[in-house]
Formats: sequence, structure tokens, C-alpha cells
Amino acid sequence: MLPSSVLSALQQVVGADRIFTDEATLALYSADETPRQVTPSGVIFPTSHEHVVDLVKIAHAHQVPLVARGAGSGNVGGAMPVENGLVVSFECMNRILEFDVENRLMVVQPGVVTGYIDEMARTQGLFYPPDPGSGTYCRIGGNLAMNAAGPRAVKYGVTRDYVLGLRAVTGDGKEIRTGCRTTKGVTGYDFTRLLVGSEGTLALITEATLKLLPAPEAIITLRLCFSSNHTALEAVQRVMQQAVLPCALEFMDRRSIDAIRPTGVTSDLPNGTRALLMVEADGAKADLPRQISALKAALQGEGLLELKEGINRDDATRLWLARKSLSHAVKQIAPLKINEDVVVPVSRLAEFVDFIDQLADQSTLPIVSFGHAGNGNLHVNLMVHPDDADEMQRARAALQALFEKTLALGGTLSGEHGIGSEKRAYVPLEIDPPTLTLMALVKQQFDPAGILNPGKLFP
Repeated sequence: MLPSSVLSALQQVVGADRIFTDEATLALYSADETPRQVTPSGVIFPTSHEHVVDLVKIAHAHQVPLVARGAGSGNVGGAMPVENGLVVSFECMNRILEFDVENRLMVVQPGVVTGYIDEMARTQGLFYPPDPGSGTYCRIGGNLAMNAAGPRAVKYGVTRDYVLGLRAVTGDGKEIRTGCRTTKGVTGYDFTRLLVGSEGTLALITEATLKLLPAPEAIITLRLCFSSNHTALEAVQRVMQQAVLPCALEFMDRRSIDAIRPTGVTSDLPNGTRALLMVEADGAKADLPRQISALKAALQGEGLLELKEGINRDDATRLWLARKSLSHAVKQIAPLKINEDVVVPVSRLAEFVDFIDQLADQSTLPIVSFGHAGNGNLHVNLMVHPDDADEMQRARAALQALFEKTLALGGTLSGEHGIGSEKRAYVPLEIDPPTLTLMALVKQQFDPAGILNPGKLFP
């Protein structure tokens, strides 16, 4: 419960109608997509940068933990409240502050829905490339916190690649500005790239200057059916070794295909389909035939059952919607989805998925794999019943084995979901003690009282 003195001080700076301590609101903001919850002491809705500066100063003075939140769509506990803490929801800071078409940039507040940024950009022949699966409802602030990505990352990169500069507030209430408005700039340390992906542990971002690109003239979609995961992922490796880079290269295994069957988009798959690839090329309309020809040549090989070209846009949209709904669709298999977004080098991807199949057999657990194969980034979902103690024990052992294999193959524990509270115990598997110590010192400089998103990111 917030002390009355703190509550009164916060009400004075943001208004009494912007801080809530009632049971219903606290319950609503007690969790993100992680299957746990912690009830905060209050939820505050700032509407300006100045609000954030003032509320952080009060929290710093009274040692009140602050957890920033966008739409709460993360699934690793990055926006999970902490006891006796305050949730800072950026939903009401949802304005596009500037749209500079000539210089291809946009300045936005953290509560703007990510998909709306792209929608606005396209009205002027531009686009915002990062496309997380939750893009229709997630907020750009959460994307910045986790360095989110999506299918287009294989060609266009991740959120960090499109952030020119930031305005933010450190843990002791200091305003900082990072970066610049140009695509080149090397003055000082690159705090912009440091803050993007820091999961709200260093500063609260209040404005972001985003880089936009010219929108491609056209897109062509290919759908490929394979007889096995291994042969599908060998095809991925061939694609990534040739000159034409697809704008999306997505993989779905057999259990993923089964999960989206109710949507009807898999009704025409040939018999024996055990894996699916979706491949897209974009760019100038006149150049697309050359790109598609090169991609088709690379995709041909053992295990290919069918290649469909030129799916109409309605069908392609429907298939993409099914792909992006997979995270929720697989929950029909079991009530708890332990979702890991590990990454391995593309050259080791086929070997890695073979290992996952063996792990599923050994642990007698359904393990569903899909994701951004062009980046080697797979969403590996262990489906379990949380009330079954034996099943949960097998899942924990399988998770440890999965992470160890990921790192043994030269990979990393998270590609886009972040670490949050759920994966922090595994971080020492990847980051050595001297580096962790240095990171802790950086945290101390930005947040001397340790009030920003405590209990996240690091062990």
C-alpha cells in the first residue's frame, strides 16, 4: 500500500484522477502475458514528459519501485509489478508529436500503438519496418524496452535499428536526451542503443525519434510444404546463403500447423506435410520476378512437397494472421505455454530443431516450434499442465537442456521477447561474471536507488 504522503505528492503532480489504488484497477494491472501476477500498490497514468520527471523524483525520494507498462503484451514478466511498487502505464502518452516526411522520421510518445506508426507512415509512401506479432495492440514503449522485432527482421532488422534518438528520465528523475535526428552521428557514447532493450531498468522513455523507410511497391508471398522440419530448415539455410534477401522467412512445425487448422488456412496442404515455410519478397514491382526466381531456386530440394506462388493478398493476409495468432492458438494443447524465443546461427537451425524433437520425445512433452527462421530465431513452446508436478519438473529439465544446447550452438537466450523476471536465473549461462558486474555498475549510474523495474533482466 502506498503511504498517504507519497499518494498525496503523486496526486499533486499528475492529478488525483490519474492515480488509482482501487482493487479492480490493481487486479487489471497485476500481470502481463506471463502466467503469474503481483498486485501493485498503485497504477499511475502520466500524460506528459513533465509528469514522468516529477513522479520519478517522488518515487526516488521515497524508494518506491516503478514498473513501466505499455499494453502488457510481453510474456517474460518484463512488465510484472513488484510488491509495494507503482505501475507507470504509458497508455495516455499516445501522441505522434512530429511526422517529418522529408527527413523520413517520426517522433512519438511511448503509448502509441506500434501498428499505427506504420499505418501513418504509409499514408506518405513510407513505412516503419519492425512488425511484432502483437503490432495491432502493443505499444512502441514496450517494443523499445524489449527491442522487439517480427517477420520482417530478416531483411530490415529490429526496433533498435530504427531509433534515432530518445528522451528519457533516469531513476533519480534526471531528463536525458540521446542520439540525434540524422541517420549518422557518433558524438559521445551511444546511449540510444543502450536504452533500447534495457527493459525499463535504466530509464523511462518518454519520446522516441524513429527512422522510416520508403514503402516497397509490391510484395509476393510463397508458401512451401515440406515432409520434415529438417528438410524445411535446410532450405532456409540455402536461401540465406544466396544474394536475394527475403523480407520474411517464417517456419512452422507439425504441431504449429495442427494448432492453426481451425482457421481453415491449412485445408489445402498436401498429404505428408510436416513443416511449412512462408517466404516473402518485396521491393520494386519490376524487380520482384528476379527475386522470386532466385528464392525458388534456393528453396528447391529434398523434402519439398509443394510450392505455391502468388497467393492473393487476401489469402496471404489470412495466413499471416494465422501465423501471428500461433502464440495463442497453441494454448489449446495445454493450459500453460512456456514460451522461449531462443536464437541459433541459421547454419545450425536444422540441427537445433532435430534436438528439440528428441527433447520432446525424451521429456514426453508437446513442444511446438515456429518463428523467424531467416534470423535463426525460434519460438519454442513447452506445453504443460501447471497442476501436474511431475510434468512441471520434466519441463524445467527440458528448459535447462534447451538453453544449454542453444548456447552450445553459438546462440543466445532471447531474440526479441527479453529476459524479464522469467529468464533472469539463466542469464549467467550466457554472460560471464565480469560483464555482469560491469552491467550492474551501469545500472547503478542510471538508477542509483534501484527503483526502476527491480527484479528483472539480471539474476
